[in-house]
Amino acid sequence: MPGPALACRLALALAVDISTSIDSREYALQRDGLAAALTAPEVVSAFLGHPQPVALAVYEWSGQRQQQLIIDWTLIDNEAAMFGVAAQISRQERTVTGYPTSLGHALRFGAELMRSAPSCWQHTLDVSGDGRNNDGYPPAVAFRHFEFSKMTINGLAIGGAEEIDSLVTYFRNHVIHGPGAFVEIADDHYDFERAMRQKLEREVATRAVSRLDIDP
Repeated sequence: MPGPALACRLALALAVDISTSIDSREYALQRDGLAAALTAPEVVSAFLGHPQPVALAVYEWSGQRQQQLIIDWTLIDNEAAMFGVAAQISRQERTVTGYPTSLGHALRFGAELMRSAPSCWQHTLDVSGDGRNNDGYPPAVAFRHFEFSKMTINGLAIGGAEEIDSLVTYFRNHVIHGPGAFVEIADDHYDFERAMRQKLEREVATRAVSRLDIDP
């Protein structure tokens, strides 16, 4: 007997770094780059190219207690929803400034956010950042104390604040998690839009075949 119908094929949460290493120009590049990536034709096609939609949420993160949800769970089931989310992001003002980089707490917030996600076949958390954890507990502690077993965590490492190869290695060893997890690379904040566009297309498109396609 088929299982209960689920709301979507993928719950995707995007965690955007706004720690002190991100200045106002870099923040604008991230914000506008994310909005542009979400409306790129190839990304729109990846989101909408399957009968089951994707649920999307976005939050900003920096220090231990500085995580702010800016897009609550939204079902992307048509172009109007996609462009509406992008427009909301493009108008976003930075929620906080002057706080350090707490990746462990960013992951904790993502784990808690996933608990309120719509019922979906798969769950992915994306963490973008330009530095290592330097405040609060590290990612390893978050992984020990919060529920990530049914979640894939991908990373987007942004060069500039530190050497990119070293940062990518850190993300691979300490941040990403789960089957098929990967690190996308942005050479700097000017490259953020391209990297985000490529990452979104990759993770949404590779999950385009849901259990509905294989259940008898």
